[in-house]
Amino acid sequence: MSLAHKRILLTGATGGIGHPLAKLLAKKGARLALVDRNGDRQKEICEEITSGGGEAVGITLDLGLPHAPEKAVTSATQALGGIDILINNAGIIDFILFQQQSPERIAQIMHLNAIVPVQLSRAVLPQMLAQGAGRIVNIGSTFGSIGFPHHAVYCASKFAVRGFSEALRRELNDSGVEVTYIAPRATRTALNNAAAMHMMEANGIAMDDPVFVAQRIVRTIELGRKECYIGGPESIFARLNGILPRLVDSGLRKKTRVSHAFADRDAFNKT
Repeated sequence: MSLAHKRILLTGATGGIGHPLAKLLAKKGARLALVDRNGDRQKEICEEITSGGGEAVGITLDLGLPHAPEKAVTSATQALGGIDILINNAGIIDFILFQQQSPERIAQIMHLNAIVPVQLSRAVLPQMLAQGAGRIVNIGSTFGSIGFPHHAVYCASKFAVRGFSEALRRELNDSGVEVTYIAPRATRTALNNAAAMHMMEANGIAMDDPVFVAQRIVRTIELGRKECYIGGPESIFARLNGILPRLVDSGLRKKTRVSHAFADRDAFNKT
């Protein structure tokens, strides 16, 4: 698939993956509607893209608010004249002991990571079906296949996105609308706090550069693939978890012991 002139709605556009992803899509000739709640940063990115000859409009919107997904799709459709590709990239993550997470934070993570992509997909689907073509791209995580300790709620949200992507892809078979699920492994972005960075270093967990991840996302879309798991060992581990989860339990036991102290915010903040 050529991305030239494709009308793309991208959420989480100012984030660690979203920013390089927006720039790469613009270089490919895509016309972008960038959705993010950080209006100032969004404006900077749009100006950066347009000054380089690309096309990008900003939609400043908090996707956590009621009816925000529908508003995002309406605004992007008006700005671009339609939507060919939806990329659900916005998300948040906590590295924390589950018992230390507040009910409010649990609800926030589940809503932004899982409910919002579902609602955005529902809002954009009628026009894609009418066009007889379109692609919904959901950015998941390796943690959408492996329940990783101290990321319980984040894992729950990404497991949901993976299941939604798989089910919707099958439902839309022969409609002309495709669904792609992309699962990055750990990525070096500001979403990971100091405790998470220390934990990954202590456990020898590989972290990818956001530009590399953005490149893989763009390439996956261009090739029209249904799924992409970024990171060879993690991809194998994720598939193994689906077949022999008890074996993965044993493999993660040592890492869990190492990471526990970092995940305990009360203890970590005292150090």
